[in-house]
Amino acid sequence: MTDDDATTTEQPLILVTGSSGYVGGRLLARLERDGRRVRCLARRPDELRPRVAAATEIVGGDARERAALEAAMRGVDTAFFLIHSMHEANGYAADRVVALRFAAAARAAGVRRIVYLGGLGGGTRLSSHLASRQEVGAILRSSGVEAIELRASIVMGSGSFSFEMLRALVDRLPAMVTPRWVGTRTQPIAVEDVIAYLVAAIDVPTEHLRATLGAAETDASFIVEIGGPDVVSYGDVMREYARQRGLHRLMIPVPVLTPRLSSLWLGLVTPVYARVGRELLEGLRNETVVRDDSALRAFDVRPRGIKDAIARALSNEDHEFAQTRWSDALSAGAKQRSYGGVRFGNRLVDSRTTWVSAPPGRAFRPIRRIGGRTGWYYANLLWRFRGLMDLAVGGPGLRRGRRDPSHLVPGDTLDWWRVEEFHPDHLLRLRAEMRLPGRAWLQFEVDPVDGGSSIRQTALFDPIGLGGLAYWYALWPAHQLIFGQMLTRIAAAAVAADQATATPELTTLADARG
Repeated sequence: MTDDDATTTEQPLILVTGSSGYVGGRLLARLERDGRRVRCLARRPDELRPRVAAATEIVGGDARERAALEAAMRGVDTAFFLIHSMHEANGYAADRVVALRFAAAARAAGVRRIVYLGGLGGGTRLSSHLASRQEVGAILRSSGVEAIELRASIVMGSGSFSFEMLRALVDRLPAMVTPRWVGTRTQPIAVEDVIAYLVAAIDVPTEHLRATLGAAETDASFIVEIGGPDVVSYGDVMREYARQRGLHRLMIPVPVLTPRLSSLWLGLVTPVYARVGRELLEGLRNETVVRDDSALRAFDVRPRGIKDAIARALSNEDHEFAQTRWSDALSAGAKQRSYGGVRFGNRLVDSRTTWVSAPPGRAFRPIRRIGGRTGWYYANLLWRFRGLMDLAVGGPGLRRGRRDPSHLVPGDTLDWWRVEEFHPDHLLRLRAEMRLPGRAWLQFEVDPVDGGSSIRQTALFDPIGLGGLAYWYALWPAHQLIFGQMLTRIAAAAVAADQATATPELTTLADARG
């Protein structure tokens, strides 16, 4: 193959801006999985590098700077504009400036297509937020570069602002005095379907878009409205989330709650969302529904409904949490000073470590024998009492024991736990099957450290509603004592098991005692 042949078969280069954001990060991961050539523009490239594939190119710079945009655009075929300055001072004005410079740089570099994710909404009284989103789209569409503006309503996915705001309200308020915007119609779309549309927008032929969207033959830029199949109110979304989490919620509409009062109320109930301010909540008064369903003909994407979108969000949250290195974050954060442990998303985490002089295989031995006749190494009387309480309310209690005294496989029952994951001499994760106002896990990890082993014990809890939070915080002092002493006793048993290897007789005795 000649150099010319290699050039002609090379994948087109795709630029992703906003790759550290919610949608941008997921789009980047999808493009990398698809084997696309990707370049990212990042203000802090050193922070982004560990999170992207080795083949992904990173250009350091700020999208507000012409030089950075010019460097990022060189050789680019498709450029994604996924920048939003909502949390910055004068964010809407900043978005306008960035869009103008982005469009000019794309035109100068000969970029073939710009793809932008904007917001649904029509009428003359758009909120400042939605008006800004659509103004950015208009700037990009008038750039002289072919542009596809995908307009979406609320994006449903674990970690998205819309989903997390609504779930925070449902989780924390058994009865809600709801403002008028809770009855506004919207057409939610799952984040996976948004990503599918964005990826499809890279290669869809211009002629196909003109034909399916009813555009003129001279049109080179397009607005495409995307959404799931269900038109619902924000209240409907909240009720469906409550149903899937097993919560019963009462909603009392109060029409006098203005966007300003709503923002103060939201900040009081869910402080993490107070910074979004009145502007974003004003946008919730606008109906965000698809009025032109041409997207279903222009793209081979069939979005999922609201029930499936919420179920997927909850399922993906479990997967994403399992994939994060939250244990590294705990180690880097030194001691846990806050009452109740550390929050990771919706989960509460209480983790502690100890070092033993034994190698991993021997340090793990007491862990793989935990429960059943061996017991839980500390306060076994309290564990039995808790088991009786669980039996009284219809749970399994401690009566199930364990299948084998020294061997485990995923799926095994272990008292009121079930083995969710097991890697010999390294990891045991147990999922609670007792009656709880939430979901709970108990995890043990053993790693070689400094000639011995580090044993990490972690309790994880996903609370459901205020009852779940009350349960966790009320039992926090008892858990500190029980789990702390449990780890101390496990470490002592590991050292004893290591010392017992000095003679075969002692080894046999140690095995017999568990």
